[in-house]
Amino acid sequence: MPELSTLPIRTLTPDDLTACLDLAEDRGWSREEHKWRLLLTAGQGYGIDAPDGNGGLIGAYVLTDYTGEYACVSMVLVAERYARRGLGRRLMRHAIEASGDAAPFLQATDNGRPLYEQLGFRAVGATTMLTGTFAPDGTGGTDGTDRVSVRRASAADMRAVLALDAEVFGTDRTELLARLPAFADRFVVADDAAGGITGFAARWPNGPTDVFGPVVAADLATAQALIADLGADAGERVRFDVDSRHPELERWLRAHGLSGDYRCTLMVHTAPDIPGDISRRFAPYSVALG
Repeated sequence: MPELSTLPIRTLTPDDLTACLDLAEDRGWSREEHKWRLLLTAGQGYGIDAPDGNGGLIGAYVLTDYTGEYACVSMVLVAERYARRGLGRRLMRHAIEASGDAAPFLQATDNGRPLYEQLGFRAVGATTMLTGTFAPDGTGGTDGTDRVSVRRASAADMRAVLALDAEVFGTDRTELLARLPAFADRFVVADDAAGGITGFAARWPNGPTDVFGPVVAADLATAQALIADLGADAGERVRFDVDSRHPELERWLRAHGLSGDYRCTLMVHTAPDIPGDISRRFAPYSVALG
């Protein structure tokens, strides 16, 4: 059997979807087919083929580039039978190199954080995964959501959505957002009195869970109105990854039925922080995408 350090890291395509799902399941992750399909088309996957005759992949990750300025590293996986043999480090070194001049960033679990720190990533924030059944009539008190106009997004809104997102996210992610109407099962925008768009949000299916994201809004009340609209007809289990820099939103979400304490650390390499305006960036597209 060849040395693990000599096994080639190859690019993945959508044809590798099943192998990626099998690898995720091997590590106890859900088979998130809808999300993986997006990642393998909007981003670039990389993987290592099994050398032991079992087929499939023994390691993988996805890199999603944002105009050569920033790159999100996600879905870093090593098969259980090859764990703790240096493959994770090798994949991450490859990700840093593949990022080129772009600054890579990622969401780290507590288990992965020591490795990322050794490779030069630094913590710049944190997110908490909240789940549960969203209760539209929560106990969060008056929040001003009734004063915000929210409606279904249309094709005519995309130009304004892209402009707002580029300003708030800090770099262009047109290719990713262009997929949102087909990827999400609900996509909404908020309007101001003059008819301009002040925010947008989406909800997309991830197996039995409805994930809320992205959420971009002018202020907290607008974000809450967008989220309340998404939650009105959501399934019994929803997920919201809330940034620690939005404590008021986290309190409001908990008052509306969500709970949890699973945290990930936002880390970035060769840059002081990820771009954009956190005061208006209320939820990521996905923790795998930023």
